[in-house]
Amino acid sequence: MANAIKVAFLLNPIVPTPSRAARQPRSKSTTDMAAIRIGIGGWTFPPWRGLFYPDKLPQPKELEYASRELGAIEINATFYGRQKLKSWESWERTVPEAFQFAIKGSRFCVTRSRLCEGAEGLANFFAQGLAALGPKLGPILWQFASRRKFDRDDIAGFIDLLPAELEGIKLRHAMEPRHESFRDDKFFDLCRARNVAVVLEDSDEYPCIDTDTADFAYARLQRMNQDVATGYEDAALDHFAARARGWQKDGRDAYIFMINGAKIRAPAAALALQQKLGV
Repeated sequence: MANAIKVAFLLNPIVPTPSRAARQPRSKSTTDMAAIRIGIGGWTFPPWRGLFYPDKLPQPKELEYASRELGAIEINATFYGRQKLKSWESWERTVPEAFQFAIKGSRFCVTRSRLCEGAEGLANFFAQGLAALGPKLGPILWQFASRRKFDRDDIAGFIDLLPAELEGIKLRHAMEPRHESFRDDKFFDLCRARNVAVVLEDSDEYPCIDTDTADFAYARLQRMNQDVATGYEDAALDHFAARARGWQKDGRDAYIFMINGAKIRAPAAALALQQKLGV
């Protein structure tokens, strides 16, 4: 099966990138413009080896490589468990200065029946060592189950529990509701009051709630197609590029992740979108 996947990719290769010596760290911001960071979910995925990653690249070097090709990576492992402090310190040392990690909030914080009663779980989550990333710490993503409906008081209480900073690092929070009931001005008002972004979700399974509630935008693009060399068709990539430019023009940083669907195409999709944006 792995060989079949590799053959298919060689027939439809990832968008070529410059030689390693020619690449520069992906700086997404200037003093005058908001940042645009395009990324993927995680960096360890065996089918990417020999396709996104060079054939003989050692597995421990994959984060170093990916962080110099892309502007951000969403860490999903934090949803399932705490990471060791030495891991956070190692990741910080490995990536370039302009790079950022988005961190997926713990499932223990977002699956309880009453989110507003999760102060202890949130404290444990933030105590695991995230601050070691310093300015490379990007948004914290809070992903809700599709069965969770909007409850104004509960969501308001949860937002009140989210820290505004961690050891002097200003924090950004993004919420990914997966139920249509969150398409509600009361929810949007709660998010605007605390600068919480509502995730723009391009998905066949979940509603796309497209609203601006923070000084940054967070998009998770989940409809990649394995039969398309760049994951998304060119017209779709043009659409997302236009959205990113619009956010930037409004002075809002943008985080766009190729996160699901045909995962094997995620790096190709991210690189193609970067190419359109010139970032």
